[in-house]
Amino acid sequence: MDFEQLVDNITPTIYEGLKRAVEIGKWPDGRVLTVEQREHCMAGVIAYDLKANVEQERVGYIDRGSKAEGEVCGDDHSHDDADQDQVLKWAE
Repeated sequence: MDFEQLVDNITPTIYEGLKRAVEIGKWPDGRVLTVEQREHCMAGVIAYDLKANVEQERVGYIDRGSKAEGEVCGDDHSHDDADQDQVLKWAE
């Protein structure tokens, strides 16, 4: 069975179990995941998310909100001239 077939056979219950294992680093019976197991679980979670969930519901989704519309850091300074030199003021 290849990876795609494995992902196709992941149920929502298995998905939640894999996600929980990655989160806490342990299997439901308390055994610690190896680095390799954690990587494989994470790959399964990501692959399942891609096929089963819309972008906003996927693990790791970041809602960029107004930042996607041009706001860079939330301050009231203009960032249009990103290449322009800025003066650094030292506080004494």
